[in-house]
Amino acid sequence: MSEPIFFKTPDTVSLSKIADWAEADIVRGSADIEILGVAPVEDADAGSLVFFDNTAYLDKLSGTAAAACLVAEKHAAKVPEGVAVLVCREPYRAWAKVLAQLFPDAVVPAYGAGSGVSERAVVEDGALLEDGVVVEAGAFVSKGAEIGSGTVVRANAVIGAGVRIGRDCVIGANSTVQFALLGNCVYLHPGVCIGQDGFGYAMGPGGHLKVPQIGRVVVQDDVEIGANTTVDRGANRDTIIGEGTKIDNQVQIGHNVVIGRHCVIVSQVGLSGSCTLEDYVAIGGQTGVRGHVTIGMGAQVAAVSVVNTDLDAGGRYGGTPAKPVKQWFREVAAVRKLAERGGGT
Repeated sequence: MSEPIFFKTPDTVSLSKIADWAEADIVRGSADIEILGVAPVEDADAGSLVFFDNTAYLDKLSGTAAAACLVAEKHAAKVPEGVAVLVCREPYRAWAKVLAQLFPDAVVPAYGAGSGVSERAVVEDGALLEDGVVVEAGAFVSKGAEIGSGTVVRANAVIGAGVRIGRDCVIGANSTVQFALLGNCVYLHPGVCIGQDGFGYAMGPGGHLKVPQIGRVVVQDDVEIGANTTVDRGANRDTIIGEGTKIDNQVQIGHNVVIGRHCVIVSQVGLSGSCTLEDYVAIGGQTGVRGHVTIGMGAQVAAVSVVNTDLDAGGRYGGTPAKPVKQWFREVAAVRKLAERGGGT
């Protein structure tokens, strides 16, 4: 069996072009050096571009055979002789810009019909598709849905009645979108479920009465949502995901949740109903957030934490329940010392 190559090897490109893409300055080496590909610092050869921004990998950098390295000015002197140096403000962001140019298919992988509506897709009468929409085999687009140009609906995805999807979006394979409005450049990975009813019951000894969920989901521009993430529609108002927010795989977002702009939510986070994340909040994996709490703008919450009260803007928090990290670290250290002394035995 031949070894499959999923992303085409890029054409050779000059170091000067790399510098343009990365918004970097060539401080060592010729602008005419040809870059043949990219690699980790430890695996690079004479044609490879690498990046460096973490001193934990300093030993690997010292032995690299790369052609060139993207690096911050403070670390430029650590790049070994013979390797061209491109100084940039943020090496990892520069690396991302270069990869997007060299491997555009990796940004939004293409694996279905090249254009138009597949003969094996179903688009109901009354659905409105602008020119340039792609609907792959097995997908279902309900009546009254509207989809903007450049959007791709992957295989077996379901678009519910009246849904609005903007331009240049990707609706991943086996995703469902209902009772929702999506902006432009929204990327749903496979298996995302948006707009199902939220978990709402009037509980009682005679049984739990289901409360109809009559809100929507509003997803603003440039949002990316990872595989198998679920976003419940609002109960009596909207569930909202703000512009530029990035959500990892297997995240649960409950009804009436409001997520601000440019938030980052890592895998297996659970956001309970009616909680609010202000702009630029970052939440580590497997963290739970209680309903009706607010996490202030720019706050960061460590992985495997539990947020059960409001958190102030700009703080760093962790633990169960979540608290300022310095307090959390002191508590952990105190418990460790107690255990080492045999306390409580």
